[in-house]
Amino acid sequence: MEPIENLAEQWLSTDQDPETRKEIEDLLAIHDEAELEKRLRTRIAFGTAGLRASMKAGYAYMNSLTVLQASQGLATYVLEQQGPSLATGERLSVVVGYDARHNSARFAKLAAGAFVAKGLNVLWFGQLIHTPMVPFAVNHHEAAAGIMVTASHNPKADNGYKVYWKNGCQIIPPHDQGIAKAIDQLEPIISWNEKTVGNSSNVQHIFPEATEAYYTALQIVVPRSTRTATFTYTPMHGVGLPFMQKALDVLGLPNDTMKVVAAQAQPDPEFSTVPFPNPEEKGALDLAYETAAKNDCKVVLANDPDADRFAVAERLDGGEWHQFTGNQMGFLLASYVWETYPHDKGKLAMLASTVSSRMLAAMAIKEGFHFKETLTGFKWLGNVAQDLQAQGYDAAFAYEEAIGYAFTGVVWDKDGIAAAAVFLTAWQRWQKQGLTPWQKLQQLYSSYGYFEDANTYLISPSPEVTGRAFEDIRTSNGTGSPPATIGKRKILRWRDLTIGYDSAGVDGKPDLPTDPTAQMITCELDGVVFTARGSGTEPKIKLYIEATAGSSAEAKRSANEVLQDLLREWFKPEFGLRLAGT
Repeated sequence: MEPIENLAEQWLSTDQDPETRKEIEDLLAIHDEAELEKRLRTRIAFGTAGLRASMKAGYAYMNSLTVLQASQGLATYVLEQQGPSLATGERLSVVVGYDARHNSARFAKLAAGAFVAKGLNVLWFGQLIHTPMVPFAVNHHEAAAGIMVTASHNPKADNGYKVYWKNGCQIIPPHDQGIAKAIDQLEPIISWNEKTVGNSSNVQHIFPEATEAYYTALQIVVPRSTRTATFTYTPMHGVGLPFMQKALDVLGLPNDTMKVVAAQAQPDPEFSTVPFPNPEEKGALDLAYETAAKNDCKVVLANDPDADRFAVAERLDGGEWHQFTGNQMGFLLASYVWETYPHDKGKLAMLASTVSSRMLAAMAIKEGFHFKETLTGFKWLGNVAQDLQAQGYDAAFAYEEAIGYAFTGVVWDKDGIAAAAVFLTAWQRWQKQGLTPWQKLQQLYSSYGYFEDANTYLISPSPEVTGRAFEDIRTSNGTGSPPATIGKRKILRWRDLTIGYDSAGVDGKPDLPTDPTAQMITCELDGVVFTARGSGTEPKIKLYIEATAGSSAEAKRSANEVLQDLLREWFKPEFGLRLAGT
């Protein structure tokens, strides 16, 4: 194995960023080999749609050098895959966007310089945008690819590099492996120039045209409204506010309809009021509730910092706030799509990922539209939706329980602004029916059954620990085979997408793609379905548990019983795993 000092010298011979150079020099000076090993031995993985990590020096983290290496690798792959079809003299284009995080603009400028140096044109926004603008612009401008510099709702120390292919969807196999292989070639850095975007004829500034086209597309999905009730909105220190304001214009709603949380209104990379800027996190909406109380608002809307996710809470008659889960909001939005769909409803398709609720599938069985389950993540939801579109369906809506919703008439990815606009339109419709969003949800439950979840996650010390935990589960029956029961419940179906086995599949083959590098096991019990999976972006094992029953209380009880059984039988304390919130 190559000495760590050699890797450090290799880094210093390449890195031109004085801050990250000093980090490695300081570690060398104090002979901190353990930290150098952590930073330099293993390269940041090109995984879930791209890169995401803390911003530090070293090949394992997000920094100027790893961004440039990723950009050159991506450019090489794009040219190999799409370049041969071009006429002589043409140049492929890549869309580049960034959010308000520390270093996002700088990383985006460096990436743009690398793309131009590799022979690509850059379609440049040049100001803060919400993430869905990148895939939208890829389609609108017929670009070869797009990148967005963002870490979505991660803490302030993180950043990321999200990649879209020419179809406007996040990358999936074989493109992810192909790009990773090109990055690993580690060709010399050919441009370390942040000024390319300001002085190259191969950079086109697209913000005005692209955003106008985006809102034109949104107008097709949401009709103009009459005045609705006021609501409170927070962009969670991110980029969402100007996009939400424009969405109100599209809907025909006055600006005073929206009461903004002042302390969270403007972009703030420090996330000064919410260290973990995810609307799903406990306490994240506390300031929004305070603002709502001052303005007598009964509904709160929230985006995460890059505004691709969307959350809603409603103050109920008893005065308490109910924050809708991602699944509940998925039901509500899907019901609106179904009820207002103007074409042949037999051609309507809606999608949800395998870790999301089965309620959309139940709706499809009763109502007759086409439902499709996909692997986790919008990279799968978007690409599978396009496959359905090619088969003659109108794949109008897709969602995932992690508060992500896609309206494909706008963009083939989750979009917190489009979701907010559709929700406001749906809310107005429900008001005319004498229903609040909460009451509409109860109506849906009475029609399709009560679905309740007990979703949570465990913090894992390392990927190795996660892998050992899942291997132990697979052989925990005492005979080297999977368990037959969970607590008192019999396992009716066992699907393991890591090893490619499905007890209900033809010849044991699963109905979804397998991935030996990702841990995912799904079990069906009587009235309960659960999935355990290792996160692709965080040191977590995520548990998705859903029960269905004749009442909410009964469904909740079953879901929580299975959660406790899993914690006792599968994810034991001796593994070193820690339940969220403990």
